[in-house]
Amino acid sequence: MVMKILLSLTFLFTLAIAGMAQQKAPTESAMDRFLRYIKIDTQSAEEAGKFPSTEKQLVLARLLESELKALGVQNVRISKEGIVYGLVVGNLPDNSKAPTIGFLAHMDTSPAVSGANVNAIIHKNYQGGDIVLPNDKTQVITVEKNPALKELIGDDIITADGTTLLGSDDKSGIAELMAMIDTLKQNPQLKHGNIAIAFTPDEEVGGPMELFDIEGWGAKYAYTVDGGELGEISDETWTAKTATITFRGMSTHPGYAKDILVNSSFAAADFLSRFNDPKIPRPETTAGRDGFVHPYNSTLDIETSVVRVLLRNFDMSGVDEQEKMIRAMLEETKKKFPKVGGEMEVRLGYLNMKEELKKHPQLVENARKAAQRAGVTPKMKPIRGGTDGSRLTARGLPTPNIFTGGHNFHGKLEWNSRKGLEKSTEMLVHLVQIWAESK
Repeated sequence: MVMKILLSLTFLFTLAIAGMAQQKAPTESAMDRFLRYIKIDTQSAEEAGKFPSTEKQLVLARLLESELKALGVQNVRISKEGIVYGLVVGNLPDNSKAPTIGFLAHMDTSPAVSGANVNAIIHKNYQGGDIVLPNDKTQVITVEKNPALKELIGDDIITADGTTLLGSDDKSGIAELMAMIDTLKQNPQLKHGNIAIAFTPDEEVGGPMELFDIEGWGAKYAYTVDGGELGEISDETWTAKTATITFRGMSTHPGYAKDILVNSSFAAADFLSRFNDPKIPRPETTAGRDGFVHPYNSTLDIETSVVRVLLRNFDMSGVDEQEKMIRAMLEETKKKFPKVGGEMEVRLGYLNMKEELKKHPQLVENARKAAQRAGVTPKMKPIRGGTDGSRLTARGLPTPNIFTGGHNFHGKLEWNSRKGLEKSTEMLVHLVQIWAESK
């Protein structure tokens, strides 16, 4: 009996290996696509007052529109906001019996660091140790701060040259989704239902998710492919607010300014100095589930100075407390500078998607299964940030986030790897099959 069981297992294993061997590779790998896409500067801009915030994002949008059509994707279109939509038609006998699953990745890169003239460096056959970026040797990716490197011995590590960000956030996700579509086209034996695809602009600056055509897109559930290290699956994000503090002074000719001029920049500087208090939770002093406040942008002038502050916490009550704290700091500054007017406007960015996603556990469970089938250990991890999925979930489309293999987003030390791109793509191919199986 034992021998029969062993023979049966051997037979099944042989069939599985044969099936894998028969699977055709995509016409272009995720890595090759990624290296093409990052050459296009798609940096978004804050306070542009329009979508897309920068016209250069449309360069990538039009390229993706063309490539989707070439892969046979249906209903491909670019909205006036710059969102690229498409539908991969399923190959089931009755596609209506499986839910349409959506996938999103964003086209823009962070305004924090230049995304122009990205010069990708491929560190082939990585053998361990810190990685010094060649065009600015002060930029060093250390193993101490990047322990995932220890799991990638022999892999090809992809970085920028030290003068720009890489663009892995989120051109990795775009490349992986395109490679998934390509793989499905080359392998009609891989069964899947309808797949809705979207590439969005301006995710980094609070893009047009309130204008996203959920109904026309047609997905019942969705995933943002915008996560970090291999295996990372997230069903929780910050609850986010942004505070804009405006100080108002009085300008006049400096030669005749006595008892007239009121310089608002001094009040703004005093307000900013209050964040140096060790009791104030800042990004550089917090981790895990600790929230923070983060003054990230300011303009200083005599008559009008503006400071923008991010408020981040996993609970709304925590964000509300942060808002009270910032208002108290503003009042202290106003007492010190009574001639300067100061006002604070707070805007809600997005909500923690955890509560809504609890109602749809199959989303995370299917993602976990897909990671395991790809040989990746799934890791549940809250995002210390936000995604387009946060806002889609709030609008009624449950959308957790899944990994891309990337690391150190928004900075010059950003990196990914060949394995990161390939395993993330493999996971996506498994995920659409799992949804078809569970119909």
